[in-house]
Parts: sequence; C-alpha cells; structure tokens
Amino acid sequence: MKFSLQKNDSQTKARIGIIDTDHGQIETPVFMPVGTQASVKTQSPRDLYELQAQIILANTYHLYMRPGTDLIADYGGIHNFMGWKNSVLTDSGGFQVYSLKELRKIDDEGISFQSHLDGSHHRFTPANVLEAQRKIGSDIMMVLDECPAYGSSFEYVDQSNQLTLKWARIQRDIYETEKPLHGYKQWLFGIVQGGTYENLREISARELVKMDFPGYAIGGLAVGESKEEMYHFTDVCTDFLPAGKPRYLMGVGTPQDLLECIERGVDMFDCVMPTRNARNGTVFTWDGKLIIKAGRVKKEQIPIDETCSCYTCKNFTRGYIRHLLNANETLGLWLTTHHNLHFYLQLMQTARKKIQEDDFKEWKQKVLFKMNNNN
Repeated sequence: MKFSLQKNDSQTKARIGIIDTDHGQIETPVFMPVGTQASVKTQSPRDLYELQAQIILANTYHLYMRPGTDLIADYGGIHNFMGWKNSVLTDSGGFQVYSLKELRKIDDEGISFQSHLDGSHHRFTPANVLEAQRKIGSDIMMVLDECPAYGSSFEYVDQSNQLTLKWARIQRDIYETEKPLHGYKQWLFGIVQGGTYENLREISARELVKMDFPGYAIGGLAVGESKEEMYHFTDVCTDFLPAGKPRYLMGVGTPQDLLECIERGVDMFDCVMPTRNARNGTVFTWDGKLIIKAGRVKKEQIPIDETCSCYTCKNFTRGYIRHLLNANETLGLWLTTHHNLHFYLQLMQTARKKIQEDDFKEWKQKVLFKMNNNN
C-alpha cells in the first residue's frame, strides 16, 4: 500500500491524499459503506460502482461465523466471493465480540466467546484473527484489540491498553513473516485505544507508531461518550500519528461527525448510519435529517433533496418513497439506502474539493449551520 499526501489545509488539520492498493486508488478523506457480511444491505456491487464507492468494509467476526473464512478462501478471497472489484477493509471482529458482553471472556492470550447465532463456543487470538483475514483476502486488515467500555476506570483502561499493544506486537511480527494467500498484497493497521484518558491515548499511539504499521485506526470512540469528548480524543490521537500514514476513525458517524473529524486530521471513516437509518425511514440531506415516514411527507411531490443528483432524487418523490416504506416494499429500502450512501460519498467528495481549494473551514461551518438549524 502506498499513501500519498496531496495537500494539507492551511487552517485546520484536514488533508487530502491517495491510498493505492492492488484493487485500486482510494481518494481520502473517504467514507466506506459497511458490508458486514460481504454485502452492503440492499445495494449490489453495480449500485456501489454507480455511487463511486472506492472501498467497503466487511467484518471478520460475522464472516468467520457465516459462511466461514475457509469457504471464502476457496473462492480466492472476498472480491471473487462477492463480485466486488474495488478495495475491502475488514474489521478484526474485536468490537463485535466486545458487544457480546455476557457471552465472552478476555484473557492475556485472546478472547473466548459464544456465537450470537447458535451459542457455540469459539476463541479469537491475535494469530487466528490475522489468519482469518488472510483467508478473507481484504486489502486492509485490522489488528485484534480490546475496546474498553465507556466510563471504565483508569486502571482497567490502562490494563486493557497494554493488552491491545501486546496483541498488536504479536500480529505485527506474524504479518512481517507471512505472505498473502490470494496473489495480492494485504496491509495491517494498528488500533489506538486508551478510552477517555489523554495520557493512555498518547501511550497507545506512540507505541503503535514504533511498530511502524502501514496505517493506524482510532478505536474505542462513539461508544457512549459525548460528541465533545469524541472530537477531543480524535484530535489528541491524530497529534501523535504520523503524517505519512492513513488515519482511520472507526465506526463514526453522522455527517456532522465526519466533517468535524476531517478537520481533526482523519482520512477514513465507516459507519452503519446511512444504511441503517435508511431502512428505518430516515434520510440525510444538505438541510439536515428528514424522517421520510412522517405523515407530513405524504403529499410532498418533491425529491428527498432537490439539490441531489442520485437516482432516487432524480426519479422519485418523498410521498412515493414514504408509501413504499409504509407498505414494506423492498424498493423503498433500496431508494433510501442508495440516496443516503450517495449523500455520504458526495459529502466526502465535496470535502476533498474544498480542502484542495483551501476553503474547507468556511465551507464546513456553513454546512453544519444549515444542517444543525434544520434538525
């Protein structure tokens, strides 16, 4: 992987760059649609190409559970398995195991847990999680980490942080000695943890940088802390991460969150929000969120967003889409999801343009003012 930093904004930490993988170029800042189980819900690869998605995210835990990483390896990797030609990033599954709570137990060597599907017992270790991602064949792999719950004590987060760093060293060493399985290169990112403790975030970032990963993620945010805390600790982390490597904020967030964190030096984002909200009847516009299932929308013969150029907005009215959703018609889910993903990807494209023009900060303020005052 090659990361080329193209331009730094003169007023903020925002920047634009290009990540090169064996499956194509990724222009940053970038939003990655979430395809947890090797599918972005309701959208085909053709739809995603039309939206100009450059990379999607899949999840190691879910693919390990179903259909199994050996089967994906038999296909020659996830790209062949799902018919997707562009890049793929896989989360390690650590966050999903963290969310199981009562079904998992963490020790120094790994995590023992029960499947959310059938209760069967499994174990993740740094080595076998890396092996699973080798079999899946993602372009970017994530280290196994522990995500401490929001509000955890300093002592617990400190201990957790040391465990994540220990696992990162193990995986970094294995990564250096193993070769990819499917004939193209794969890249491993470290994950900065440390909860809401500045000195632990700094320790985590500095130690990971010493290990010289190809890229770095910021984990353990958007797990219950306030927006102000999330923005602050993102800012703290990017201060200690190298300028010449991509920075990925995991699991974030709203359009407002993305713009705030681009300003704080983040290059990569993923979140289920555009797809999940679409299925629940909430769509995003440049004027803020719109609950399209609301009764007041029933007679509105206008697009979701009159400034939007997506297929949904060029062809269908709010009132019709509301009808589809209330009638449980699958087309309604496709239309709202397609629009939301288009909006997120267009937001990133416009952000890149504004950074290039050195007009990001003023543009961001205008966009946020409009969005926030209409919600």
